[in-house]
Amino acid sequence: MEPIRLTPIGHVESPLTDRASAPKQGDEGAPDAWLVMRDAVLAGLDGIAVGDVLLVLTWLDRARRDVLSVHPRGDRSRPAQGVFGTRSPDRPNPIGLHRVEVAEIARDRIRVRHLEALDGTPVLDLKPLLSADADER
Repeated sequence: MEPIRLTPIGHVESPLTDRASAPKQGDEGAPDAWLVMRDAVLAGLDGIAVGDVLLVLTWLDRARRDVLSVHPRGDRSRPAQGVFGTRSPDRPNPIGLHRVEVAEIARDRIRVRHLEALDGTPVLDLKPLLSADADER
């Protein structure tokens, strides 16, 4: 199989710098953070507005890639299970999936709520969260 090559479209600016103390999910107390986008992709932000809910895909660059089994949420009292049945960042391809709300847009920066990604995390893509009755974008 041919290797897949990804190019980040930006990075995260966040007060979260330590994985051990970061929330495991965005709705568990994650602070506001900024998505800082590369100039080359700014035209792709057209149509995003304050209040929108986005799915942010990140590359969890500090995750282990050799893990196939984990204790859910790091709780050793729970039985280990396969990593693909969990939201663990440690996995063969550490792609993060984050549901966020747009709080502010400032040229090449988008302030979002509920992002548990660490400062400096590469951003791979943004996608709008569509409801069942939403217009197809």
